[in-house]
Amino acid sequence: MTKNLRRVLVRALLTPLFAAPLGVLAQAGTAPLKVGFVYVTPVGQAGWSYQHDLGRQAMERALGAQVTSTVVEAVAEGPDAERVMRDLARQGHRLIFATSFGYLEGALRVAAEFPDVRIEHTGGFKTRANLNTYNARIYESRWLAGRLAALNSKNGVAGYVAGFPVPEVVQGINAFALGMRSVNPKAEVRVVWLQSWFDPPREREAALALKNQGADVLTNHTASPAVALAAEELGVKLIANQSDMRRFAPKAQLGAVTYQWGDYYTRVARAVIAGTWAAQPVWGGIGEGMTDLAFIDGALPPTQRAGIDAARADLVARRRQVFAAPLDDNGGRARLAQGVLADDAIAAMDWFVQGVVGSVPASR
Repeated sequence: MTKNLRRVLVRALLTPLFAAPLGVLAQAGTAPLKVGFVYVTPVGQAGWSYQHDLGRQAMERALGAQVTSTVVEAVAEGPDAERVMRDLARQGHRLIFATSFGYLEGALRVAAEFPDVRIEHTGGFKTRANLNTYNARIYESRWLAGRLAALNSKNGVAGYVAGFPVPEVVQGINAFALGMRSVNPKAEVRVVWLQSWFDPPREREAALALKNQGADVLTNHTASPAVALAAEELGVKLIANQSDMRRFAPKAQLGAVTYQWGDYYTRVARAVIAGTWAAQPVWGGIGEGMTDLAFIDGALPPTQRAGIDAARADLVARRRQVFAAPLDDNGGRARLAQGVLADDAIAAMDWFVQGVVGSVPASR
């Protein structure tokens, strides 16, 4: 759910999560820390906001009476989000999670107005003394998903329903293609862009179009279960996005690329309570517990499951990097001749690797 991150400065990633104290906001024996969560879509039964809400629930279970939380869902990016965050601050919430990229400018203004409130923003590239950014290296899980897709595709063609052409989405498409081609060097990924995160009718139409283009595995970077439902109906395989979609696609789902926010939300709230919170951008991957390829079909052949587990272990141990040389784009231009693509280049990615059919349109 992030927008263009070309100007992102990835700094101190994977170093200790919380630095020197920035002032105690909640002391032992005082009232519980009030934590606000702002979601861009309804929570629903699956998807982006659903995963954040699972993280909120995990935080509450872990911290018990030390916290209380408030959820405001289906908040549009822009002025509405700023108004909601300001209202939460005025109501005494001393920690706010702003969980969509389009909330960034409003979060910055609210942070300036309420210096005693700590704001955590998903996927942004600007910080203040009381505003931090965090995100997951979801592309690591999508690389694993590409391998799983290739192992279960008869045609060697996957279909990818994509929301907006922002770097995080492009990273995921490229990682998925690289994962497929690590198993089948001739594999293709075909993409349909929606210019929307949540549009179930159009998500379904895109899935149907990709099936007609030969895709026998579908995946997506959109927010509804529409692609999962379409995969089940069409009799093709599914790599689910963000959540376990077996309730919608019990026969189709091979696995699910997931965000896992519970541990992070718990650590952040503990740091605010202890007075040790500091604005230090975080970009964590599988090894940091912020993403994974999960809910893998138990009926997979044991050799497939073992292969996926071994590839995951290589990522965690940094024996393998997703965006490692040689990397060529799908127009034949060499993008990386040696080494590993730097974080700032990954964060600004606006081109497709070989194996992806199509081009990256202009961002919104």
